[in-house]
Amino acid sequence: MSFSIPWALLALLILPVLVLTYRAQWAQARRGREALARTGLRAVRPDGNGRPRHVAPGLLLASLGLLILASAGPLATLTTTRAEGTVILAFDVSNSMRAKDVEPDRLTAAKSAAKAFVAKQPRSIRIGVVAFSDTGIVTQPPSDDPATVSQAIDTMSPRGGTSLGQGIYAALQAITEGTLDVDPKVLEEDPDSIDIGFYGSASIIVLSDGQDESRVDPLAMARLASVAGVRIETVGIGSPQGTEVTVNGVTQQTALDAAGLSAIAQAANGTYHAANDAAELAAVYDSIELTDTPRTELTGLAPYFMIAAALLGAAAMALSIVRTGRVIAP
Repeated sequence: MSFSIPWALLALLILPVLVLTYRAQWAQARRGREALARTGLRAVRPDGNGRPRHVAPGLLLASLGLLILASAGPLATLTTTRAEGTVILAFDVSNSMRAKDVEPDRLTAAKSAAKAFVAKQPRSIRIGVVAFSDTGIVTQPPSDDPATVSQAIDTMSPRGGTSLGQGIYAALQAITEGTLDVDPKVLEEDPDSIDIGFYGSASIIVLSDGQDESRVDPLAMARLASVAGVRIETVGIGSPQGTEVTVNGVTQQTALDAAGLSAIAQAANGTYHAANDAAELAAVYDSIELTDTPRTELTGLAPYFMIAAALLGAAAMALSIVRTGRVIAP
């Protein structure tokens, strides 16, 4: 325990003075009672060992000591564990997310479940939003305002093809606050050698059907995230048997690539979650565990000392009133 105003502890020096003063007054009062008893003017009850009569003053003295300690601002170092960090929601907004094998469609279901997830998070979790199709864009930098994050989720609409690698790259840009600069050749040849810093309290949640159509290797990007301490959770949206989706009069087949999404999660120390319908998708978010980070904080103890002092003072006065009829008596 430490004190924010340690010089206030000098007031504790008054306690021995008060003890000596009380003993002197008590001895004087006792001699007075004995003198009256000798003269026969008043009958005096024997003191016995005298200890019970000292309990109330002792409690009052302890109460004063606690008040002095409270005035010195006592502080305790406590270690608490709570979920905190940065979570990037990376949404696949390619045209295949228009498919209706998840009602009402893949993207709408993903957005609804994501907003429910955002609403449940404490302010210690900063959430960002990335939308990726052919390219990846940070639509909302990490924020602790759930309304702002939900608004960014609402603005997304499907377009283009799918680049999981670009999505992960944009998510890492959001985590590093735009400082990420990676040589594509080095990324392709040796992603484990790239040092972008360490972000152990950050996670990326990729929501996609997994049909990657880009030359940017998503596994290389996942390994880059892993080296930086960033965990990637992947959520597969859609059915394995697939369905058809029509865009601008062109019909194409689209199906969930669970194997690809699972490989990405495994490369970045995460877990693959399957979501074949809206209910499963909502359950996926409930199963995602965020990082619990221990945090050491100085906690003020003055209120607790003051409460204890008040209780001791009240007990001292009540005991003295019951015993003598006065608040405090020698």
